[in-house]
Amino acid sequence: MKFKALAIDIDGTITDMDRRLNLRAAEKLRALDVPVVLATGNVLCYARAASKLIGVCCRIIAENGGVVTDGFDREPIVSDHIHECEEAFSFLSQVLHMEKLDSSLRKTEIVLRRDFDIDAARALLETTGLDVEIIDTHFAIHIKSRKINKGTGIAKMAELMGLEVSDFVAIGDSVNDIEMLDAAGFAIAVGNADNVAKGIADYVTSTTYGDGTAEAIDYLLSEGML
Repeated sequence: MKFKALAIDIDGTITDMDRRLNLRAAEKLRALDVPVVLATGNVLCYARAASKLIGVCCRIIAENGGVVTDGFDREPIVSDHIHECEEAFSFLSQVLHMEKLDSSLRKTEIVLRRDFDIDAARALLETTGLDVEIIDTHFAIHIKSRKINKGTGIAKMAELMGLEVSDFVAIGDSVNDIEMLDAAGFAIAVGNADNVAKGIADYVTSTTYGDGTAEAIDYLLSEGML
């Protein structure tokens, strides 16, 4: 099957662990004949800058699906679940020391430094009845709505592009990519991916981080899938 678009995570998938952009991966993404969607847990301004620098501007799923835009100057579609996330943070921070990151830029979720007991936080959260979850992407910890994820983000993006979700190949590495990988027509996990992401992927690269993405694109092109 030939797919019509590619959705790809940024940190840990196009970059290495310290967020240095893999230039081989960027070059291969830039050369594709299909639209490339950047799907990240990071904020919109970061993703917009990355899309410009990589050369795939500017279809973006940001904040783990909470923010979606199909053009650099387009008004983004922003979910309205931040208040429940704020309520969860207010409750948890009475017991645990939690430091917010990017708080002035986040529109749909709360992101925290990775220096507290996430299992304790999850156990406390279960007592609240709030429809939010805590996920660890290895770069930060996110308090986010269960209703929003990269899977809902790719569905909205497909709608904006006049495509089906099954028209997409998705590439990722972390727990926040699972819904996107599961929804896409073909899913690839890079070699450094979490085991749960590898478990649902149709193809797992032998190489890691951005080298894995370069390998994935070579594979897709060799198989006539893009």
